[in-house]
Amino acid sequence: MNWTWFHKLGSPKWFYEISRPWLSWLAVAALLLLTVGTVWGLAFAPPDYQQGNSFRIIYMHVPAAFLAQSIYIMLAIAGTVSLVWKMKLADVALQQAAPIGAWMTVIALVTGAVWGKPTWGTYWVWDARLTSMLILLFLYFGVIALGNAITNRDSAAKACAVLAIVGVVNIPIIQYSVEWWNTLHQPATFSIVAKPAMPFEMWMPLLLMVLGFYCFFGALLLLRMRLEVLKREARSSWAKAEIKMLVEKGR
Repeated sequence: MNWTWFHKLGSPKWFYEISRPWLSWLAVAALLLLTVGTVWGLAFAPPDYQQGNSFRIIYMHVPAAFLAQSIYIMLAIAGTVSLVWKMKLADVALQQAAPIGAWMTVIALVTGAVWGKPTWGTYWVWDARLTSMLILLFLYFGVIALGNAITNRDSAAKACAVLAIVGVVNIPIIQYSVEWWNTLHQPATFSIVAKPAMPFEMWMPLLLMVLGFYCFFGALLLLRMRLEVLKREARSSWAKAEIKMLVEKGR
């Protein structure tokens, strides 16, 4: 197997060049998917037979919760690559993805609380799923805080990588909490391996929203990584030329 592409990812210049078209494609895909999914889910999907129109918050809550967990798994993978192969771009990905993951966790918690009020009669209960999601938010805060508090870049990269790898044990707890414990939180609403429990006109916009959220994350992550790469490589000739070009375009 040819692993040249993997080693090329260690080159900031190569990453910056190859990520340019991907950024545009992901941004356009995110815009289209989120627009169609939002309009379909909020305006045309039928009300739930039990929850009425309050169920529509699912189109924001579920994609955010999916993405919050997926991003932390990505942090753990990036942390492993950073520790084992000393790939600096893996640290860049970890540092730039953590704030996005934190925001997705906040969105999932807030929308879950809003959804919980008409469903459970309260905004918050110390439910296993809710508590483990709150722990996930604290883990994100820990990664962000370590990255900002440690001035030495290599030491910060190691500390963040270790916390990301250790903290990933919380992900299966979140995923299977509704099966391991007796909780108020309902089982998974959406699964890629099981037949949807909802009718087509309800789950299809949810699928579009999930895909849109992932495309949005990809575009935002690439944008943040490209800016960080330029910052770290500011003394190199290619980065100086790119910064000069961007400044001239902004005039």
